[in-house]
Amino acid sequence: MPARKSSAWPLAQAYALLIVYASLYPFSGWRDQGIAPWAFLGSPWPRYWTGFDLAANTAGYAPLGFLLALAWMRGAVAGERVRNLRAIALASGWGTLLSLALEALQTYLPSRVPSNLDFGLNALGTILGASLAGALELAGALARWHRFRLRWFVEESRGALALLALWPFALLFPASVPLGLGQVFERLEAAVAEWLMDTPFLEWLPVRDVELQPLVPGAELICVALGALVPCLLGYSVMRSVGQRAVFAALLLAAGIGATALSAALSWGPSHAWAWLSLPVRLGLVGGLLLALALLPLPRRGCAALVLLALVIHLSLLNQAPASAYFAHTLQTWEQGRFIRFHGLAQWLGWLWPYAVLAYVLVRVSTNEAPPRIPQ
Repeated sequence: MPARKSSAWPLAQAYALLIVYASLYPFSGWRDQGIAPWAFLGSPWPRYWTGFDLAANTAGYAPLGFLLALAWMRGAVAGERVRNLRAIALASGWGTLLSLALEALQTYLPSRVPSNLDFGLNALGTILGASLAGALELAGALARWHRFRLRWFVEESRGALALLALWPFALLFPASVPLGLGQVFERLEAAVAEWLMDTPFLEWLPVRDVELQPLVPGAELICVALGALVPCLLGYSVMRSVGQRAVFAALLLAAGIGATALSAALSWGPSHAWAWLSLPVRLGLVGGLLLALALLPLPRRGCAALVLLALVIHLSLLNQAPASAYFAHTLQTWEQGRFIRFHGLAQWLGWLWPYAVLAYVLVRVSTNEAPPRIPQ
């Protein structure tokens, strides 16, 4: 029997990369401090810790253990399915090794402090996540999900499903425009200029003749509408029926609105959770929903092609505008304040999600698609 192509494996890879970023941020000041990288294992436990620290370190690695175990059990890595106990052991081992390596590397970062307590909690979180996957497999929950996936989605859908699962988490990082993921031009330009400072290559950097201009309400409305439409079309490109698409679009937009409200609550406080719902944003959300409903009958390949057009327009409009000073202050809260550990995870998702969708859809539309197999 061929291996099942599960979305758990690409999700596990993405999550592992995000853990690496969050553990080694800010990637500066590397130096040998005269301490063996494994010395933290024998150090006394930290004197100051909170219940939140314990929960965060345990919960942070639980999804990795869950996804790795699920990937092995569903046959996404091995040529044949791996038994539950072996999958749990493999997932727990690899997650623990990753935590050990990252804690050891923190020895060379003066801004980070390796901890045996963090390492133990990370390993515990990996084991708990992997065990949960094994328990769900034994209970038959994963088999039911597999049958549901076959009824709703075509076989070659794991890439789209992985991207769709990441979309709400990408929205948690504050965006200058609601649902406006991928606004990287201004920060990328500043970062390149900083890297090239004091080098002759700085003169090669193109200089803009006109400063970036804030989005007018009409352009903001279009950005919000396209930001809502793109994930809907991505889902349509791997779904089987019009009715399923309608249910999916409603649930997806509800998740997007909820994630954006949560982001606002984390940034400015619970009383401001809905402060982002200005008139252009509300009209954009309604417009995105109406477009999603109007495009329900569009063939899958047409939906994939339309994703490309919508993303190009969306990113073009979004990256012609600067981030407001108020938004820049919000970013400082995330980057330097209480969200420092969560910062790397959400930031990179918010920046790269649209470009990952572009790459995925380009591959989809450039390859011949086999006729879908109808599940029995």
